[in-house]
Amino acid sequence: MDALTDYLDGFGEEPGYLDFAAFGPISAAVLAETAAQEDLVRRARYGARERLEQGALRLRDAAAVATGFRADQIAFQPSTGQGILQAVYGLAGGLLVSRADYPALPLTAQRAAEAMQVVTPVRLEPDDGRVTPGAVRDALTGTTMAVLVSAVDARTGAVADLDGIRQVIGDRLLIVDAVQALGAVDLPWSAADVIACGGQKWLRAGWGAGFLAVSDRAANRLTPVLSGEGGTGEDVVYDEVLPPAEGAAGMQVSRPDPVAAARLAAALEDLTHAGPAAVAAAVAERAARVIALADEFGVPVVSPRADGDRAGIVVLEPLPERLTALTAALFNHGVSVTIRDGRVRISPHAGTTEETIAMLRTALSAYATAVRPVR
Repeated sequence: MDALTDYLDGFGEEPGYLDFAAFGPISAAVLAETAAQEDLVRRARYGARERLEQGALRLRDAAAVATGFRADQIAFQPSTGQGILQAVYGLAGGLLVSRADYPALPLTAQRAAEAMQVVTPVRLEPDDGRVTPGAVRDALTGTTMAVLVSAVDARTGAVADLDGIRQVIGDRLLIVDAVQALGAVDLPWSAADVIACGGQKWLRAGWGAGFLAVSDRAANRLTPVLSGEGGTGEDVVYDEVLPPAEGAAGMQVSRPDPVAAARLAAALEDLTHAGPAAVAAAVAERAARVIALADEFGVPVVSPRADGDRAGIVVLEPLPERLTALTAALFNHGVSVTIRDGRVRISPHAGTTEETIAMLRTALSAYATAVRPVR
């Protein structure tokens, strides 16, 4: 049995689930890890605390392998959003961000500007909804210090050209939200200075676990504003106010949740064992099949079609008067998707089964029959 097959055997969601861009049902490896860690917490045998604390170290190692950063450049975060917040609040100067990006990004930029008064959001007008190197280049100003972008756009599934953006921004920092990308598409993470990623989507590790990767260059420019006792790099120290640890370690508020860290470590190890490129290819193949079904039944696809331009997200936009019929067909046939703003977002994963694809086909066939003009 090869590594990818081992990985695919870890999928256990019910047939019809096509909503990994919303959340990924946890994998068998994560489920087993959770049980083992919670058993340590429940029994509290001698040495349990020391064993639990290994979870954060294991996460650092696993995230380092997945991103190409060093282990000492990784810090636990409870979510992607808090990781982004850590980076943005530590910045001084202009921050380029698209108003069309996932709301957490422009919102965090605005909140940091209002609270700290040292960050200035620079609004980027996206190129047909996408953050492209050209759009970034045109929006840069002399005071722009960093660019904040989603590696994969949650609304369109478009993949950002991280290498291209890196080339046009020069020495400025590139801060990347990777939650819709890591585990779905294989990207050049070395182009980024900061990566924030949670485990609840394509990594299938559940909520409450994420990480922040911070390059040495970024660590020298970012101030750890939101650094708490967990960011000192030391054990509990009374009667003294310690400074933040250097780099990513200083960007922690409290100490890592050891069970959550172990869950995410298991998920990242699973991905590495399977091979990110092999997993991405399987995701792309299933997304291509979704596109083919949409074409077959006449549902307009408004997300990128080329493999290199998209991750695992396919977006359909029926005529407004037909959205209810499509929604009903998917619901009636047990197909789970996200429906928002007149669009249907379908997001298969590498382990999406033939049964699930068949359920989608049946749903789309029923929709096509329902809206077929009467002759």
